[in-house]
Amino acid sequence: MSLVVVPVRYPLSKHSRRTLERAVEVAREREATLTILHVDLYQNGKKVTRIDLKTAVENAFGRLENARYVVRTGFLVEESILDEVAAEGADAVVIGGQQASRLRRIFRRFTDNPNIDHYLRNHLDCEVITVESARA
Repeated sequence: MSLVVVPVRYPLSKHSRRTLERAVEVAREREATLTILHVDLYQNGKKVTRIDLKTAVENAFGRLENARYVVRTGFLVEESILDEVAAEGADAVVIGGQQASRLRRIFRRFTDNPNIDHYLRNHLDCEVITVESARA
């Protein structure tokens, strides 16, 4: 079974809801397991639990089949996302447009190719699906 990872903020922001909505669609289309990931930053001092995350997601979307809820702690959201995608052997990661921009900036520091999709395909064998924010 394939795996789709989607990083989200907690509490769920409007952008996180849009990204999660797309990730749910992708997971259903591919009959994949969905990992919903939140990264708790050490420097923020907040403690979000898996139950907090699951409750928020289920309040917004109802119970999701084949969903796994993961809370990781780290200093950099982007690094924690990449670690999770690599550790789980994800087939796809669904990220918001703002997150994609942050990841591109990080890749520019380490490589001369800031194309996140290309980088992840070459290094993690993972498809990246970017969800752009709706314009008001």
